[in-house]
Amino acid sequence: MYRSFVRNSQMLAVKRLLKVPGCKQSLNPLCLSVHTSDFSTCQVDSVAKIKASDPLTDSYGRYHDYLRISLTERCNLRCEYCMPSDGVPLTPKDKLLTSDEILYLAKLFVRQGVTKIRLTGGEPTVRKDIINIIARLKELDGLKTIAMTTNGLTLTRQLVGLQKAGLNLLNISLDTLQSARYEKVTRRKGWERVIAGIDLAIQLGFNPVKVNCVVMRGFNDDEICDFARFTLDRNVDVRFIEYMPFSGNGWHDNRMVSFKEMLSILTKEFPGFEALKNEPNDTSKAYKVPGSKGKLGFITSMSNNFCSTCNRIRLTADGNIKVCLFGNAEISLRDAVRNNSSEDDIMTMVGLALQRKKKQHAGMLNLPQMQNRPMILIGGKIDCTKNNRVSRTANKNINSFLPNTSFLNFIPINHSMNRFYETRSISYTHGNRNMNIDSKHNDKLTHVDAAGKANMVNVGKKIVSSRSATACGKVLVGPKVSALIKSNSMKKGDVLTVARIAGIQGAKKTPDLIPLCHNIFLSGIKLDATLEDGTDTIIITATVESEGKTGVEMEALTAVTIAALTVYDMCKAVTHNIVIRDIKLMEKTGGVRGDFKRNSED
Repeated sequence: MYRSFVRNSQMLAVKRLLKVPGCKQSLNPLCLSVHTSDFSTCQVDSVAKIKASDPLTDSYGRYHDYLRISLTERCNLRCEYCMPSDGVPLTPKDKLLTSDEILYLAKLFVRQGVTKIRLTGGEPTVRKDIINIIARLKELDGLKTIAMTTNGLTLTRQLVGLQKAGLNLLNISLDTLQSARYEKVTRRKGWERVIAGIDLAIQLGFNPVKVNCVVMRGFNDDEICDFARFTLDRNVDVRFIEYMPFSGNGWHDNRMVSFKEMLSILTKEFPGFEALKNEPNDTSKAYKVPGSKGKLGFITSMSNNFCSTCNRIRLTADGNIKVCLFGNAEISLRDAVRNNSSEDDIMTMVGLALQRKKKQHAGMLNLPQMQNRPMILIGGKIDCTKNNRVSRTANKNINSFLPNTSFLNFIPINHSMNRFYETRSISYTHGNRNMNIDSKHNDKLTHVDAAGKANMVNVGKKIVSSRSATACGKVLVGPKVSALIKSNSMKKGDVLTVARIAGIQGAKKTPDLIPLCHNIFLSGIKLDATLEDGTDTIIITATVESEGKTGVEMEALTAVTIAALTVYDMCKAVTHNIVIRDIKLMEKTGGVRGDFKRNSED
């Protein structure tokens, strides 16, 4: 979905570009891409490649302006619905996001339109630099809300400092109003401190103070009315959360108390119990006990999902993006940052991840069968609708976020390097067939000078024109690998998706890989990787477009080659009997030598 506006800051950047002679720069490709061959003589209408889109909008039109950041995997409680009884293996410290990385990624999201950030964990208050993180977030222009979800154990000691730093919204997790039960579910003591923290938050003016309560049959379902009474003299928003399945939390449908069942209990106990108006992106269905200072809410992720209005993205403590709370597909922004990926590339990855976001989660009966992180490794109390990690490069494993077909409809690629390099075909015969060569080609190598030395072609005097090239190739993977790819069971993740993103990156890096290639602005790249039924063969096709002085055949061929090598790399643990073959240029358009199209039988 393309947004109908371009932010003022981006428009100012365009104006600055138009004023700089000879400038060849590009802005964020997912917001604005600008390129002209010569700004010293350009007119406003010569800026032909301006495209506005939004990486935070998914394919169903949902705009994601709410980012949840897990600051840590550690917690000072051991709640049974959140953490397996035997604990979880924690990520090594050097694999977790640093404060600077958290702030850098937060800044990128806010620039794109995120207005609310919630800090979660684990337990966010166990992180020693949390006050500093909040203070630095407060400095981000455009960020309106800094929220935190906490178990409340340390609030009496920390809350004043957190509020002064910029915290303005607070959720506190509390599943029982009985001290003994609290100790049972959390496997720790501290109920009295949590109650004191709630009262302090009210005194400090947090409005409302949200109290999250996971309702579990046989544990605290007999306290539903007690929590309702808790709102009578306190300005709190108690939110009943349907018990949800996560790895290791022992979920079973007979332990879940549904929204309708809870509503029935409260309606019988409190005559006049009434529904309130909800905002468009609210996860909670709001109700009120007559005469109470506070209110009640129901988060009905299991019995009545609210996926259609989901506006949330999650960033885990180890730097992975989850676009759905219940999804097991993730993409590592940490590795992208540490591999020096540009801001534009990072947001491209986010945009592509959101394009693969499902319309809704898999449903109550299917979710328990799906592998997912334990809740403590995702971050925060369960109040939202909606494993692999990158290695060696920032795009090793994007998992299953990206489109299965038509990978990109020519999303403009921000390529700050400008390539002035031409490729020209040489006449040759294949078998008894003469290849599709026109009279404009000659038999001289343009990259060799009179002395026989390598030479970079000067195309400075050529005119700018529209260029495109399409290349293809095949990877024969065999039946075993084919079956694993079909079921998305490869240990390294979604092979076809990762191959697509790697091919895109390969096209952009062509001048770094091919010695005599100059840099060129690429206006679009489309790469498809599909598993052909019955042949155990992956067909890779790449089309590259540009407005420039030379062709883009090398970019298309490089895209296919890198995608094919990525397939091999991800599958070689299963078998080395993988064959890459038939990488070739299929067609190209533009340039003084005319068009080329390979015969279908070739």
